[in-house]
Amino acid sequence: MANHDILDNKNHKYIKVITHFDDEFSENINSALIFPNEIKAAQRDYPILFIKNPETGQFQSVVLLGLVAGENQYINNGWQASYIPAMIKKGPFIIGFEEKEENGENVRQPIVAIDMDNPRVNKKSGEPIFLEDGQASPYLQQVNQSLKTLHEGSQLNQEMLAAFLKNDLIEPVALNIELNNGEKISLQGNYTLNEEKLSQLSGDALTELHSSGLLRVAYFITASLDNIQRLVDLKNKQ
Repeated sequence: MANHDILDNKNHKYIKVITHFDDEFSENINSALIFPNEIKAAQRDYPILFIKNPETGQFQSVVLLGLVAGENQYINNGWQASYIPAMIKKGPFIIGFEEKEENGENVRQPIVAIDMDNPRVNKKSGEPIFLEDGQASPYLQQVNQSLKTLHEGSQLNQEMLAAFLKNDLIEPVALNIELNNGEKISLQGNYTLNEEKLSQLSGDALTELHSSGLLRVAYFITASLDNIQRLVDLKNKQ
């Protein structure tokens, strides 16, 4: 269970975070959330799919990292892709909000918290969070950028999903794979965009998707499925 502390340069002055990726720090996941403002970069490296949140039943977009549960095939003495999803790159940090009074009104201000029980967090090795003078380290600046990406992306995400659902573009996709050794893998519960319906959009529907930038995002998502072969190739090499 996470143990989050609000980050400050006094209590966490000497805290460090291990940032490399290997079997010990593989995250034990075969997918990660991805947001609309990341999709252009992510589609070069990963298959992008939709799954349903098991608690809410709502769709969410993810990058597929492996063909087997708990297996991340992009980790091999480091992260083997040009883009690391912000949900991964943020490490043991989260962004939250606290209520503060300003000019007689309650406002929500963003705060950064760190999971002190995360195995990457320690005082001996890794990247420092703060510099000796208490300023944010280059690493923390990168984390803040990842958290900003997630915060902005979560707001864009609802708009993206609503547009795709409105145009009936999301459909189930069957991922049935046979490896070189004869092993068969079937990935269930995944969704993608219907390319035929996407290509047939016209009128207001097409204009709205284009003007919002989501038409380009949709084509990035469909093109990303070619990266499934990359996962198959990596799995065959194991």
